[in-house]
Order: sequence, then C-alpha cells, then structure tokens
Amino acid sequence: MSKGKIFILIGFLLLIGVLLYLGPEKYLNLEYMKSKLDSILTYKRTNPVTSATLFSAVYITITAASIPGAAILTLLAGAVFGFAFGSLIAITSATIGATIAFLIARYLFDDLVQQKMGDRIGKIRENFRREGALYLFSLRLVPVVPFFVINLVMGLTTIKTRTYMIASFVGMLPGTMVFINAGTQLSKLESIGGLVSPTILASFALLAVFPYLAKYLLKVIKSRAN
Repeated sequence: MSKGKIFILIGFLLLIGVLLYLGPEKYLNLEYMKSKLDSILTYKRTNPVTSATLFSAVYITITAASIPGAAILTLLAGAVFGFAFGSLIAITSATIGATIAFLIARYLFDDLVQQKMGDRIGKIRENFRREGALYLFSLRLVPVVPFFVINLVMGLTTIKTRTYMIASFVGMLPGTMVFINAGTQLSKLESIGGLVSPTILASFALLAVFPYLAKYLLKVIKSRAN
C-alpha cells in the first residue's frame, strides 16, 4: 500500500473512531430528531446557508463511513428544508457519500470487503457483468439490500465511477422522495417502519423490473427486424 493510501486510511479510521465515540445511535433516531426539530428549524431560519452546508456535510460523512442513519437524515431534510430543496440536498449528499464509500472499498478495503462477503462477491460480479448498470439501478430502487452494503460491494466490480454515480442518483431518487415527503410531517410520524410498506416495496419492485422488461422487448423487436 502506498504512503498516500496509508494516510487516507488513517484519516478515515480516525473519522470512524470519532463518530463511534460520539455515539451516532444517540442522535440518529426518530425520537431525538423530533425533540430537536424546533431548535433546528430556528437555527435554519437564521442561518439558511450554514444549516444546509452542515446538514450536507453530516449526511455525506455518515454515508461515506457506512454508518446507519441515512433514513433519519432524509426525513430531517424534508422537515427542515421542505420537499423540493430537501430532495435535492438529500439525494446529492447521499450520492456523494455513497461514491466516497464506493471508492474507499475499491482502493483501500478491497481485501477486507472480499473477505467479509465471501462467495457473494462472485455472484454480484456475475450479475453486474450480465446486466451492467441496470443491476445497480435495480438494487438502489428496491430498498431491501442495505445501501451501505451496495456501496462497498460495488466497489469490487468493474463499474466506472461516473456510471456508479448516475445509476445511484437515479435509483435512489424515488425512495428519497418518499422519505422526504414523509419528513415534511416529521412531528406526526411515529415510526419509520410504516414508510416501507408492502405496497411501496411492490411499487419500487415494478419500477426495478421495468428496465429489464424494456431491454427484453428491444431484443425481441431487433431479432424480428433482422
């Protein structure tokens, strides 16, 4: 490992250590966010630019460090910044954070991720080789596989960084907008579980299947044309 990678790795590990010391589980939960919502809104009204910058930095850091909490932060984005700007800041921060985690897995922790995931890496690589960016898109669209797992595992495939960012952005957008919309009513929300209902999951699954269906239909049309 080069000296540059070693310094980056040390810095990343120090960041993880600080975050774990602070105990993100104390803050990244629905009850805590609801209790602090009025104070956050007051700060946002007097410091709109700073609040947006700080929120984005926290979101990117949590996502890049693969710490659970993106769902809570997305709800908070809707509550604090509204649907339109909340969607923009959340999906942009999520994409940047996911890309950082992807690059860390690719260039720093490839051996560790390979060891932890075992045989599943081969299956994911094969699925990606066969379907390309559509495979990543479908994983992002259906919120069943944890996003931090996708970030780490996709770093071990041959997908290009730009393709990864675009597919992630588009794939995460519908789910992000669902959470942002719910976040606009954060004070009335009792639990996150109700957001990912069977109906919503089925809708996302249909959206995930659609690109494959379109791809199949195009093949059929081309074969008949020839």
